[in-house]
Amino acid sequence: MAPSAPESAPAALTERRISWLTLLIGFLAAASVALLRDRLWGLGLAVGAVLAWLNFRWLQRGLDALVLASTAQAGKEKPVVPLLTYFAMLFRYGLIALAVYVIFIYLRVPLVSMVVGLCALGAATIAASVYEIWHPAE
Repeated sequence: MAPSAPESAPAALTERRISWLTLLIGFLAAASVALLRDRLWGLGLAVGAVLAWLNFRWLQRGLDALVLASTAQAGKEKPVVPLLTYFAMLFRYGLIALAVYVIFIYLRVPLVSMVVGLCALGAATIAASVYEIWHPAE
């Protein structure tokens, strides 16, 4: 596991808030849809929310690695970022696409429900941003 980049306390708190809100919003939507309408759609929303959460976590780790690499080479004219960092950031999209494909083919979960579940990250980001506006960190 790579060491985490130096973070400010408010930014780390907001990132944690976005992380758990992604799962909360996704699972609440999934439970509502599964109970009121269609279980497969609810499952798709839950899967999409989990994939959105994983995407956020991987993106966070990738950006932390980029920040560490760039600050370690602060005095250099042309800093070098490890190739593995770029590969990991692109690999996460392929892994998410593969997971969606396998779940769609083998479990027959509607594709649109998983894509809508991926929007839980956007909803969580908006909710966390509104919270930060109402309760700014000092």
